[in-house]
Amino acid sequence: MALLPKWFTGVLEGFAPLFSARIWPQIQLLLVGALLSPGKRTVTAALRVLGLADDPRFGTFHRLLNRARWSSLQASRVLLGLLLTAFVPSGPLILGLDDTIERRTGAKISAKGIYRDPVRSSRGHFVKASGLRWLSLMLLTPIPWANRVWASPFLTALVPSQRYNEERGHTHRTLTDWAWQMLRVVQRWCPGRPLIVVADSAYAVIKWLFDLQQGCPITVITRLRLDAALYEPAPERQAGQRGRTRLKGNRLPSLASLVNDPKTRWQSIRVHRWYGETSREVEIVSQNAVWYHAGLPPLPVRWVLVRDPRGKFSTQALLCTDLLLSPVQILEYFVQRWQLEVTFEEVRAHLGVETQRQWTDLAIARTTPALLGLFSLVTLMAHERWQGHEPWVRRAAWYDKTLPTFVDALAEIRRALWKVPTFRMSAPGREMIQVPLDFIERLADALCYAA
Repeated sequence: MALLPKWFTGVLEGFAPLFSARIWPQIQLLLVGALLSPGKRTVTAALRVLGLADDPRFGTFHRLLNRARWSSLQASRVLLGLLLTAFVPSGPLILGLDDTIERRTGAKISAKGIYRDPVRSSRGHFVKASGLRWLSLMLLTPIPWANRVWASPFLTALVPSQRYNEERGHTHRTLTDWAWQMLRVVQRWCPGRPLIVVADSAYAVIKWLFDLQQGCPITVITRLRLDAALYEPAPERQAGQRGRTRLKGNRLPSLASLVNDPKTRWQSIRVHRWYGETSREVEIVSQNAVWYHAGLPPLPVRWVLVRDPRGKFSTQALLCTDLLLSPVQILEYFVQRWQLEVTFEEVRAHLGVETQRQWTDLAIARTTPALLGLFSLVTLMAHERWQGHEPWVRRAAWYDKTLPTFVDALAEIRRALWKVPTFRMSAPGREMIQVPLDFIERLADALCYAA
């Protein structure tokens, strides 16, 4: 008989006030099952891996997701607080914003829609996918023992399809509408902490970027079209001038024309932590301008053109809504955005996203954000375990890995949980829950790395 280890309960104790004393033991047990399950992340899979396949109270665990009263939003706030305490106690918060499609079919999956499949599609080949669209905010922060920047999800929201809203008479909210609300929520949670958000070209929307600059501004870094209409700042209004105040100055040359212009003065810099590399030499040129489109407010931006002297990628442009950030800072922030794609791949490969089978609206709205948040919980638990000793890294003759990855962190947590012979959790007025796990100690080391 043994209680859950302190490194496990220490990370989770901040979530305990969000749940009643009656269901908190089951929440912890379901979390352990989700961590140990090597395949699908269904409730029944979690119960089987814990040896509870014959427990007649299996319905209790299903009700934790589809009926129990607890707030996913408050859980997100607690998770963000834990991440900030562990990795970013001060300074600006670098956030990654991106959406992903969870491929789900079935008549009871009411919020699903038909979207472009970003994985199977290419520039010349369009593939549709039926599923749920999730918008996720992740904290981009260096992990000391991994010596890399990881994207840790903490707030994920379901973005219902337009058809779903029309059938129910709801006002359809676009992806940027949801993003604006989520960012303002995080701003309320972290007063006084500057927010810097990196996102892909889907969020290069003048109105959305302009709205984020009102009140307490939020800095956004995203891609910019090479043919965007850029202007000089509007000249100051002169005394006695008639007519409306100008919104913009003279039209500037397009960024596409600057790429091949021999007068363009490129600056060579070296960017650390480039995509898949330790560092990379690139050439940049930057300037402040006003991005304007008829009928929309003028948006002051700082644009950065990035060119590869080796010609391995095409010239691209970035924009930043903070005119004081240097071009090098803008580029170094933006290259961290790739970690969002890495996290989406990790949660699909190792945490079972898209394998869950809940079909009620409340269970769906809770399960996928919980599995994405599990990535951050694994990071925090591994951080607790590796405070006092070197991380254990799995190596092979064909792969001499020196630094731990997420799969090593998950294996560390699993290996430690395998050693717990019996979980014992009690609830007021109920008998003790006992889960025999002695047989797990005989499993091969490879099971710790099973997806």
